[in-house]
Amino acid sequence: MRIRAATRNDSVQIIAVMTNAEASNLMLFGPGERKIEPEQFANYIEKLYHSTHSALFVGEIDEKVVAYLVAQGNEPSRLAHRVYLVIGIHSDYRGRKIGTALFSHVENWAKDNSIHRLELTVMENNEAGIALYKKMGFEIEGTKRDSLYVDGQYINEYYMSKLV
Repeated sequence: MRIRAATRNDSVQIIAVMTNAEASNLMLFGPGERKIEPEQFANYIEKLYHSTHSALFVGEIDEKVVAYLVAQGNEPSRLAHRVYLVIGIHSDYRGRKIGTALFSHVENWAKDNSIHRLELTVMENNEAGIALYKKMGFEIEGTKRDSLYVDGQYINEYYMSKLV
């Protein structure tokens, strides 16, 4: 497996992984809810590529993108030390330490780019996600009560962070 920065040429493959990850019903967008155009997403990747505060990394196996991790940063100086993370792993490749590798990679990137705080949110019923984040040193800071409405039910989200 290889971890690398995404390029605009990866947009179609990343969109496919996003669509698969969202089918789990454990992401912000529900299954089939988000429609992303490859060219629009390629432009987004290009923008991130030229930022010192944001990045998009992919995990690939046999030159196929099977996972992604977005580190979305901020430009204002009071926020420039933190990034918000979003990860997605194709269901066929979960349980293979790809998430661990992506988080290790983004932590090294954060250190190299003077990022001090990594943060994310996760549905409280996403046991596998929470286990991965805790394994990588993230801590629950709080609960966003009834934050999401999924399949007729309100779902809490945890705020989690790690200082690097």
